[in-house]
Amino acid sequence: MNPATPAFSAAETNRYSRHLLLPEIGAAGQQKLKAANVLVVGCGGLGCPVLQYLAAAGVGTLGLLDSDTVDDSNLQRQVLYATTDVGRPKAVAAAEKLQAQNPFIALQSHQVHLTSANALALFQAYDIVVDCSDNFATRYLVNDACVILGKPLVFGAIFKFEGQVSVFNYQGGPTYRCLYAQPPAAGEAPSCAEIGVLGVLPGLVGTMQATETLKIILGLGEVLSGRLLLVDALGMRFQTMRFNAVAANQQLTALAPDYAAFCGELPAEVMPVRAPELSADELKEWQHSGRPLQLLDVREPHEYALRHIGGQLVPLAQLPEQLAHLNTTVPVVVHCASGVRSQQAAQLLLAQGFAEVYSLRNGLADY
Repeated sequence: MNPATPAFSAAETNRYSRHLLLPEIGAAGQQKLKAANVLVVGCGGLGCPVLQYLAAAGVGTLGLLDSDTVDDSNLQRQVLYATTDVGRPKAVAAAEKLQAQNPFIALQSHQVHLTSANALALFQAYDIVVDCSDNFATRYLVNDACVILGKPLVFGAIFKFEGQVSVFNYQGGPTYRCLYAQPPAAGEAPSCAEIGVLGVLPGLVGTMQATETLKIILGLGEVLSGRLLLVDALGMRFQTMRFNAVAANQQLTALAPDYAAFCGELPAEVMPVRAPELSADELKEWQHSGRPLQLLDVREPHEYALRHIGGQLVPLAQLPEQLAHLNTTVPVVVHCASGVRSQQAAQLLLAQGFAEVYSLRNGLADY
């Protein structure tokens, strides 16, 4: 970071006046912010508050990396977006909102899927990387790229009502691999689309990530290096767990060729054949016609209690034990909340000899 930036305009001086009044920041600190380049990986639940506060603080250049588009289900927690943004690229829609929020900063949108082939080139231009991703393959890839390039990494993660925040690879400190040497087994860590998340939780955790980022740029306070902050929103409790560096994890020289494989995600060419899918409208027509079918709900009991469409409840984990109670000759339509678990269940039934099985596309989201 180079604090030798041009003097502030009158409009900037007024905008950042509350920073300038703080002796710990002042004009020199605000110049550090203006000279900083920060890349935010993921413009979703965590990325939105991180981007908003870094933009408002006057971080000079913000990179927005996300290949996804805005979906209706994002609006409950991804507060940068409006209903009119549905279907638009997140990196583009977010950049427009942030530029309107602060016209004195530069925004760089990267509408790409992060891979081992492009990570190092993308990260090279930035001082700090903020990981707001939602899957383990991306987290390990982001970590390894930061270790190789010597970039500090501000980490955040959320799960239902809980969150985590830490800073990795900061001034020789521990890395993500020092805390999590191995990813969880496939299926052990369901996504927000499967289990849900409290809408305000990303705001709480993302704001903490933004705070750590500003502290790194300004050289203030005690950075969360070697410490994992655990957030329990329901109990409103905060705990800190310390962890140590592992030398081997700080000496990476190359990225893994396939982080999805490392995290137990099978490549498409070896994935089981996807089961046929039905749309919500097709299922409704089938039900209205009176044609025989077995409607199978593979969600958890608490999900079923909130809303169901009359299917037989057999949670996915219990399905192998309940096969004897299903008729192999009557068509089966499996559904869950979003279509992920139902697809797994449908593949299992087909492998067990069921003649006709369908997964409800997008689950109850479209029903």
